[in-house]
Amino acid sequence: MTATSDFGRTGMLARLVDESFDVLVVGGGITGAGAALDAATRGLRTALIEATDYAAGTSSKSSKLVHGGLRYLQQGEIRLVYEALHERQRLRRNAAHLVEVLPFMIPILTKDGVVSKRIARAFGSALWMYDLTGGWRIGKWHRRLRADAAISHMPTMPRHKLASAYLYFDATVDDARLCLTVARTAADHGAVVVNGARLTSLIKHTIGATTGQVQGAIVEVDGQLITVRARAVVNATGVWSDTVRTIDEGSDPDMIRPAKGIHLALPWDRVRNDIAVVIPVPKDKRSLFVVPSGPRLDGTFQHTYVGTTDTDYDGPLDNPLCTDDDIAYVLNALNASITKPVTADDVTGTWAGLRPLVKGAGKTKDLSRRHSVTTSASGVVTVTGGKMTTYRAMAEDTIDAVVKRLRDLPDVTLPATARRTKTRRLRLHGVPSSRFKLDRDDRLVGRYGTDATVVRQLQHEHPNLAEPLVPGLAYTKAEAVYAVRFEQARTLDDVLSRRTRARIFDVQATIDAAPAVARLIGDELGWNDAQIAEHTDAFVAACRDQHATVTQPM
Repeated sequence: MTATSDFGRTGMLARLVDESFDVLVVGGGITGAGAALDAATRGLRTALIEATDYAAGTSSKSSKLVHGGLRYLQQGEIRLVYEALHERQRLRRNAAHLVEVLPFMIPILTKDGVVSKRIARAFGSALWMYDLTGGWRIGKWHRRLRADAAISHMPTMPRHKLASAYLYFDATVDDARLCLTVARTAADHGAVVVNGARLTSLIKHTIGATTGQVQGAIVEVDGQLITVRARAVVNATGVWSDTVRTIDEGSDPDMIRPAKGIHLALPWDRVRNDIAVVIPVPKDKRSLFVVPSGPRLDGTFQHTYVGTTDTDYDGPLDNPLCTDDDIAYVLNALNASITKPVTADDVTGTWAGLRPLVKGAGKTKDLSRRHSVTTSASGVVTVTGGKMTTYRAMAEDTIDAVVKRLRDLPDVTLPATARRTKTRRLRLHGVPSSRFKLDRDDRLVGRYGTDATVVRQLQHEHPNLAEPLVPGLAYTKAEAVYAVRFEQARTLDDVLSRRTRARIFDVQATIDAAPAVARLIGDELGWNDAQIAEHTDAFVAACRDQHATVTQPM
């Protein structure tokens, strides 16, 4: 049985050692995957390395929204919102199976049920600007809702305080699957894509009259060091960008200002919203999203998640945690907008991510989300900042800088196609053709697109693989097997945190299922009993460290 492209890690590793590349992209988040895809489709010989797993950092820990960012209009970032809304439309076309339109409601809650005309006008004006900046591209305009219509979308709101609401439209996506899909699309176009490959140093040589020009990298893979030959290197490592710049420049750069954003997952019936709702944070000029998610096996919502925060962060970059204070902040905001309080005991999962913001003065929530592309003296191109929705535009600007760098090198002949990006209308891996009906009610198609047939074939050939992977959640055992065979999943965390999202939505149920999942994928990966136990123990320990209040000892 084969999937629709060759994404096998063993073959990719052999190519990484044997071939020479025009560009080596370091970092397998959405920005790096996008850069690899942009480069490969221009005809550049391209390699992508990721230290742990695709989307293991920020790119699997976002709010999972494809949007312009309504609040950025308030900060005067009109150009950013315009670009993001344009890219949102491209993603709806190019990743049609993954990206889905999502209604958003802004309730207007007052103390006496009467909203001031000034507040109503302010909301209305902002939404008209959002629509005119590009929100209209989704095919729907915002509108005002009466209180009775609004309460039907989130019946846990206090009806006596609800004056009315506004409805507007954006989109949602599983961020980790989007990142993986972009990486697989790069591989479809000839890129070498390898996870578990960590940059340790850069190789530099004299080129013409210029000394110290990057010519490749030393990479640690599976405990061994290999040499990767490349004429250009892209640093797309997000919050780790300064680490790579230190390897390149030998100094201690200080460009990145990490901002932590956290989310809480709750049982859906504690909130009962059927669309996304924007709620204010009392005594703080911020708002949070309350988003329904996680379909049950019967197709209804199972969870709602709430977030995100935006605070300075100075802890370890590899494992940002959701603290008690974080949980209290989010729950205080939620409880101010619903009638029956939610407590920390109701939380079933958490995730915390770090935004790679470019340093600036003021609070992190006020820093620009625009991206920055710079080229060092040795020729390393670094891309920082930005947001998930605009990853394709970030990648285009990055590879434009790479092409400029390559043209300045002696004895380099680039294909004519290298001059311009080819990704603006490029359909991603798995996007159904016009002959393939995109069924929004088909959960597997919404995750795998045309590759859903491979998952179903696994379930047909081995009926036990149609059983739930984690009891109570919609993922099947076939999806774990598929992840190992066709998506380079190598660990329990790869399968349970990113190929599926079990860990972030119900960490205790995932812990309980971990031993059985370890045995299932261990059979695929060749683990013995000791390795199965070792992987299980490590995963469970990581889950318990994530936040102690969400898990109970086994």
